[in-house]
Amino acid sequence: MTQPLVDEAQFLRDLVKSARQRTIHVKWVDRDGTDRLTVLSVAEAARLNAIASARRVSKSEMLRQAAHIPVQPSPPDVTPIG
Repeated sequence: MTQPLVDEAQFLRDLVKSARQRTIHVKWVDRDGTDRLTVLSVAEAARLNAIASARRVSKSEMLRQAAHIPVQPSPPDVTPIG
């Protein structure tokens, strides 16, 4: 019975830790014209900035372009029977 409490405590500690971290907000327009606000961690923002800089576009434009990338279907779950 103590296991769920340990899991809850870990979850709550992680939640507080993430809430204390600095975030970066990026405003962009989705492919359907909807205004979006994406909250990124510092590491995510740095990676997005590097990708956008390499393509010579803004972070907002990079997210708009990324919205058009098709989602790859996940492979079927093949579980052996027996």
